[in-house]
Amino acid sequence: MDSSITPTRHPGLVLVQTTDFFYPLVDDPYMQGKIAAANVLSDLYAMGVTECDNMLMLLGVSSKLTDKERDVVVPLLMRGFKDCAEEAGTQLTGGQTVVNPWVTIGGVASSICQAQEIIVPEHAVPGDVLVLTKPLGTQVAVSAHQWLDMPERWNRIKLVVSDEDVRKAYNRSIDSMARLNRNAARLMHKYHAHGATDVTGFGLLGHAQNLARNQKNEVSFVIHNLPVIAKMTAVAKACGNMFQLLQGGSPETSGGLLICLPREQAAAYCKEIEKQEGYQAWIIGIVEKGNRTARIIDKPRVIEVPAKEKEGSLW
Repeated sequence: MDSSITPTRHPGLVLVQTTDFFYPLVDDPYMQGKIAAANVLSDLYAMGVTECDNMLMLLGVSSKLTDKERDVVVPLLMRGFKDCAEEAGTQLTGGQTVVNPWVTIGGVASSICQAQEIIVPEHAVPGDVLVLTKPLGTQVAVSAHQWLDMPERWNRIKLVVSDEDVRKAYNRSIDSMARLNRNAARLMHKYHAHGATDVTGFGLLGHAQNLARNQKNEVSFVIHNLPVIAKMTAVAKACGNMFQLLQGGSPETSGGLLICLPREQAAAYCKEIEKQEGYQAWIIGIVEKGNRTARIIDKPRVIEVPAKEKEGSLW
């Protein structure tokens, strides 16, 4: 499960908690702070818990920063984290800061809730479908953006993508990673989801396998469609097997929710999330009778996100 669930001494109330932290992956400290907070909160949302009561921040300040760099970067990291917490309707009340060789940022999210607020991720049944609420390819986009300043790496991909394409994909990945999965979690209750997880460091297939293993029924997941940030499939292919994007192995940061939904509810779920947020969700696979495994078919359909460029619009 994505969060720990602890019974409290108060009848009917449980404590749902999660923690996570990582190294910076974007060059804007404010957005990095937002991404870190969204990533922490996502583990609550994957359990259907939409109300977070408190957040703590875990901050590692690099000893390699100059005083001036530290005085600029650290307040921006903290402000981004705090702003995202407030956007989620929660508060940041403390945490811990250490000095070490690396910059790290993350935190703890806690919720006191009743059992009915939690969607335990173990009730998928044959006939359900799998829905994904954010596109894949964040690691590919972030790496490609770093390669703009590394000629030997850029030469590997410049035939399939322009520097403008890479910058747009990078900005799309930042926008996606900083976006909360809160609405996606709310709608899980409305459309009777049977369980979910968030797609992060183990990649789509790794998290699908973890979710499949946790099911009470004898089911397996089969994934047919891969929504990917536009142009990033071409970049991944140009790099051989480095990213494992089409194999489901590419790590994501603050990725979407992978949700098991009743077949008759899934299209309405996707339609409503797009209406509320202006972002798409996709039916990417099916739940069938099986032995609690997950797989991606040999030639999955890649869905470029967005399908068409719109003048003056990021997506």
